[in-house]
Amino acid sequence: MSVAIRPLAPTDADAVVAMHDAFMAYLAELGDPDASVKHFTVERYRQDGFGPDPAFAGYIAEGQSGPLGYLLYNKGYNVDLAYRLFFICDLWVEPDARGKGVGRALVKRCAADCRAWGGEWLEWYVYRPNRMAFDFYRRLGASESDALTVMTLRADAL
Repeated sequence: MSVAIRPLAPTDADAVVAMHDAFMAYLAELGDPDASVKHFTVERYRQDGFGPDPAFAGYIAEGQSGPLGYLLYNKGYNVDLAYRLFFICDLWVEPDARGKGVGRALVKRCAADCRAWGGEWLEWYVYRPNRMAFDFYRRLGASESDALTVMTLRADAL
């Protein structure tokens, strides 16, 4: 399968949001309570991903038939170990394109850009029931950290 990976553009809003909606539907089927309400819209994609202070960047994978997947990331830093990283916010590959190297190509491009920025690691969250994602990431060579737990707190809670 011929796949082109390129940086996201504002004009990709409809395609990326549609794929994100499919991703959320998949996670909702797995029981993710956060996936049942639509938060990521075309407007939020354009507002938060582009402009003077974007919150994320990413890539879209395209084939002859159109968009095949996307990856969103933001830049971060691990102060304890003193390294730069790209935090993968979202990775989705359309069901009919899975197993054909699309996800690997997206992550590979992300890793290359991370290294070019001086980064050393890619990090991300995985919803525990999403076994398909765990299997994919393990095939890439990723491993889970037993040492850390994700903590969250709404910014307006304090």
